[in-house]
Amino acid sequence: MNNITFANPWMLLGLVLVPLLVAWWIWRYRKQEAALQHSNIAVFDGVVKTWRVRLRWLPYALRVIAIGAAVVALARPQSQLSRQEMKVEGIDIVMAMDISGSMLAEDFKPNRLEAAKKVAADFIDGRKNDRMGLVVFAGEAFTQVPLTIDHHVLLKQLGSVKSGIVRDGTALGDGLATAINRIKDSEAKSKVIILLTDGVNNQGSVDPQSAAEIAAMYNIRLYTIGVGSLGKAPYPFRDQFGRVHYQNIDVEIDEPLMQQMAAATGDGRYFRATNKNALKQIFNQIDEMEKSRIDVTQYAQTRDEQGRWLWIAMIALLLEVVLRWGVMKI
Repeated sequence: MNNITFANPWMLLGLVLVPLLVAWWIWRYRKQEAALQHSNIAVFDGVVKTWRVRLRWLPYALRVIAIGAAVVALARPQSQLSRQEMKVEGIDIVMAMDISGSMLAEDFKPNRLEAAKKVAADFIDGRKNDRMGLVVFAGEAFTQVPLTIDHHVLLKQLGSVKSGIVRDGTALGDGLATAINRIKDSEAKSKVIILLTDGVNNQGSVDPQSAAEIAAMYNIRLYTIGVGSLGKAPYPFRDQFGRVHYQNIDVEIDEPLMQQMAAATGDGRYFRATNKNALKQIFNQIDEMEKSRIDVTQYAQTRDEQGRWLWIAMIALLLEVVLRWGVMKI
């Protein structure tokens, strides 16, 4: 029996009668126990308890079993026999994340980079069936994690990402080209790149628009995300004594270019995140648009198990009657 359920689960409350009936019998037995005072008990030597005396509790125990089984039968236990066939059509996703110095601006809390890492980690956690990879870029780009189904490793490497590990700047084309190289030979039915940046292309050897057109040639869908508040954002600077000072800097995102890059891949889209909540909603939208297709064939059969409990109750009750009024009657 698998997946036992009850049609009338509230009837199981009647099972509290079982321990109450047991406790009542023990109390009644002790109350009726006779005490015999005699100056010499030698006369009782050799007296052996008969099997009727030893088993005098059995009829009552059978009655308690009958009551308990009847209560379970009234609750109508049911078992479900099921078989499920599942086919998952995976999606390969590479995230290309900007780690330039401007990602340390604190219009997102604690800053843009840490907020993006947290939201990306939640996104990864929700996609158990997909291979995913990570590319980071600033003035140059490199692969942090190739496509993998081992999300534990991916999350660990994502957590270690920080600004300053490569030359500063924003090389959008190089970041996208590196991501394309990691996913172009994939045999997945759907290939996706999520490009996240907060700046304007000012470094690199690959033109961003050309990189987007190459992505389209490999049937890769591109989602671009611009990260940054509108207007100005507080940016931390350190003086010569190591003290942190803040200065408001202009938020510059080349939105027309980001829109063109996404559009070049057909079904791609551009999103603008002006705060952490908006960024999370964007990843949720992408998650919904790129759900793995799961074909499920399920067979289920419910079987009523009430009959066997009724049989237990009736057999226990019949045995009690036979023992009490027949075999054990004195």
